[in-house]
Amino acid sequence: MTDHQKTARRFPAGRWRRLRSLRVRLIAVFAAVALLAAVSASGIAYWLNRDAVLKRAQDTALNDFRVSLSRNVSELPLDAACPELAALASNVASSGLSYDVVVVDPAHPECPATSSDPTHFTLADVPAALQSTVAKPREVSESNPYPYHLYWQRQNLEGRPFVIGGTKVVPNGPTAYMFKSLENERADLNTLGWSLAIATLLALIGSALLAQAASATVLRPVKRLGDAARRLGQGHLDTRLEVEGSDELADLARTFNRAAESLHEQVEELSAREAQSRRFVADMSHELRTPLTAMTAVTDILEDEAESLDPMIEPAVRLVVSETRRLSDLVENLMEVTRFDAGTAKLVADEVDIADLIMSCIDGRAWYDAVEVDAPRGILAVVDPRRLDVVFANLIGNALKHGGSPVRVKVRQAGESVVVEVSDSGPGIPEDVLPHVFDRFYKADRGRARSEGSGLGLSIAMANARIHGGTITAANGEVGAVFTLTLPLAPPPPPSAGEGGPGRDAAEDDKDAT
Repeated sequence: MTDHQKTARRFPAGRWRRLRSLRVRLIAVFAAVALLAAVSASGIAYWLNRDAVLKRAQDTALNDFRVSLSRNVSELPLDAACPELAALASNVASSGLSYDVVVVDPAHPECPATSSDPTHFTLADVPAALQSTVAKPREVSESNPYPYHLYWQRQNLEGRPFVIGGTKVVPNGPTAYMFKSLENERADLNTLGWSLAIATLLALIGSALLAQAASATVLRPVKRLGDAARRLGQGHLDTRLEVEGSDELADLARTFNRAAESLHEQVEELSAREAQSRRFVADMSHELRTPLTAMTAVTDILEDEAESLDPMIEPAVRLVVSETRRLSDLVENLMEVTRFDAGTAKLVADEVDIADLIMSCIDGRAWYDAVEVDAPRGILAVVDPRRLDVVFANLIGNALKHGGSPVRVKVRQAGESVVVEVSDSGPGIPEDVLPHVFDRFYKADRGRARSEGSGLGLSIAMANARIHGGTITAANGEVGAVFTLTLPLAPPPPPSAGEGGPGRDAAEDDKDAT
């Protein structure tokens, strides 16, 4: 299974379509941009404030430590004892900025370090790197008049932040270290961080609401355009969009209106041409039926007298009879096709036994010796007997003409439908012909300029099946071709006036033609 198929299984089509919607993408883009901007601004603001707060706190403490140490060390004797060093540490730490001091004098190994708060801070708490830097003298020069300076370092002691500063007082004097807690500054920075996080969240929510409002403004015209396109696709060619403003969406609406207007004009022109063509075929067929009626009567008489005619004339007479009948069938088929195209074909439905209807079709055409019928009685359907007779005649007639006997007709009931299968014993239908067997004027043998059929029979049979709410399928069986007619037992609902038009029935057309 591919990654795309796995993703498709995890996300159903509807959910995937919602995730890919323009509204969701707009909100996601707005939220991403707002989140990036808010996080960047908050991060920069936090680090700038952090450096400012820490620098101000440590500079204040270090300056106070330097001043207090300078003031108190002047009162220290040259050979100060341990109590005096302890007093120095306490005096320096009592400046009021709440820091602790550790004093170390290498000249008194008996008291290596004295602290203003011995319970919390000792020399061991001073980082080794800071001790080494403080004890190392720098070269004295014009730009550096003193060998020893005040150094500092930030350090966490037992999870608490401190700034630790240290300096050597005089070359042979003590070294003092200051421990200034940064707990208050850390609390302030934590409060600032939470405030910036809340501001970022509010900015994200605000951007989502703004994206929702913007998407509604943008998508409303797009939705109207989609609805108009769907209505136009459903055949409502008078659909137009109301144009507001002069932005890109207004230009899109104008373009849609122009396209709809052009499509409306083209469809109207094509519809007029199609109606004119159908009217021409119908009128031509009506006009041909009157002379054909007379010609058919004459040819019937000629056919009866053909055997008594001169042998040289008899073939011509029989050819005229055959072609006249063929022309009459073609005109009838053209009229039937015209009725279906115009939507005027109607059902005259009645409840009949399908088996009786098939037997009547076979007996009326003297096919009973060449057709095997497996049709149980009692399968009743509401159909138009005349139209269904046309369907059976076409299917069985084609099977006899092109497939060969024996032709088998099998009827069965499948739920609320009746299924009629007509199979023959011929070579079957070529695979390239199967998709076109119901096309009008389609003939499998294109090399023959003429044939007995007009190529309209199966298309008329399909139209009659569809007007009943059914269908016909063509396939190749184990031996020969198989045509399957499927019809509902109940009649389809009648079309509304807007669908089929007022139209006339076939019987009315016949009356007009005569």
